Amino acid sequence: MTSSAPRRTVLAAALAAAAGAATPSAQAADASRRPAAGTTAPAAARTPDAFGRRSKSLVDYRAWTTAADWTTGHARGTALAPGPRPGIRLVRPAGTFAYKDPHTGRTASWEYATWTSPAHRLRVPATEVIASWNAHTPPGTWIAVELRGTYTDGSRTPWYVMGRWTSGDSDADIRRTSVDDQKDGKSSISTDTFAIDIPATGLRLTSYELRVTLYRKPGGTLTPTVWRLGAMGSDIPDRFEVPASAPGLVGRELTVPRYSQEIHKGQYPEYDNGGEAWCSPTSSQMIVEYWGRRPTQQQLSWVNPAYTDPQVCHAARCTFDYQYEGCGNWPFNAAYAATYRDLQGLVTRLSSLTDIERLVHAGIPVITSQSFLKTELDGAGYGTAGHLMTVIGFTKTGDIIANDPASPDNAAVRRVYKRRQFETIWLRTKRKNADGKVVGGSGGVCYLYFPAKPAAAQRRVLAELGIR
Repeated sequence: MTSSAPRRTVLAAALAAAAGAATPSAQAADASRRPAAGTTAPAAARTPDAFGRRSKSLVDYRAWTTAADWTTGHARGTALAPGPRPGIRLVRPAGTFAYKDPHTGRTASWEYATWTSPAHRLRVPATEVIASWNAHTPPGTWIAVELRGTYTDGSRTPWYVMGRWTSGDSDADIRRTSVDDQKDGKSSISTDTFAIDIPATGLRLTSYELRVTLYRKPGGTLTPTVWRLGAMGSDIPDRFEVPASAPGLVGRELTVPRYSQEIHKGQYPEYDNGGEAWCSPTSSQMIVEYWGRRPTQQQLSWVNPAYTDPQVCHAARCTFDYQYEGCGNWPFNAAYAATYRDLQGLVTRLSSLTDIERLVHAGIPVITSQSFLKTELDGAGYGTAGHLMTVIGFTKTGDIIANDPASPDNAAVRRVYKRRQFETIWLRTKRKNADGKVVGGSGGVCYLYFPAKPAAAQRRVLAELGIR
């Protein structure tokens, strides 16, 4: 994403909220388009090293993935789907539901069943929560993921819809969508992110439950299967600057395909017109193919044969959020990656470039979210209110090797960026835009895609980062 033109308004910038103002920050039409809203920690919560340094305790990722995990929840019509990758599936409808699709206008009845996680108590009370999931949805099936949390004052949120998702978009399917205008006066949902409205009050989320509802056509035998259901909760302090990390595991570069989003400019207006709007699906597709997966010729048959890299067009179509009207829904991208055989994907936050070094050293590239002025990242040649790129390695001196899809062609995608500059634009939660206004930053948001059965070294590094 290379444009800073705002398309939607999001939650108030935390710094403004702390001052009692309500200044909305602009967001771009891409996957990083949402700054990390609501990240002001109360003074009592700031530890001596909280100035820009995020300890592991400030991020909590929890997922349900194993057979034992699925038995801990409350099932209404779902049952364990056994196998090498255990999940849940619809076996006995708990009821029927009439859903009017706001994007097609069609109303249809669906059988449904639900699975609700036990309440997960966050290691640190959170200002933000982002859910993500991996599922298989045959034609005519879909899932809805919801979150309900408990505040530090003892009250509870409503059940917030974090996404209505299906991998397909045929006439038999709903249109995958986020849900706007969800709020309770204390918190709100911005596309795919739960956030406390005014963190300066000290209000936080102490725990949450996730509920997934599986839908199918009445009388049908097909069912969604959910393999991973999780969420990342965090409380990142405000920071314009972050401490510099020392290079560690450097000098390795992963061989990742290089795809430019810009060569697709003007393609498929119905999926946000290619070009600057496609950084998220382009980055996702690079990593999917790094792991040896790609769409079949049949899946690509709809793409204009004159277009180069039709798989990027396919990724854009399969990540498109019909409410957001773009391809930048973070969990939708992770869910897309997991539609490929034995791949899984999730959205989380990392604390430093040291974390990325460890992942890259283990063979796992990382898709990062950042926003910056043209003058803040030497060699980029552009500024952006939100952009995704892929860290694929580190030079011997510790600088970043990135596949940056905001490049004029595929050959130009590989870039080397200065470590200190990149670390700042990725990890900060506050910045000034081109107009001098204080807006948000992503605070270390990233996508991680990796095999269902990682190698031992990969599994160890993921576990050390709180991911399994």
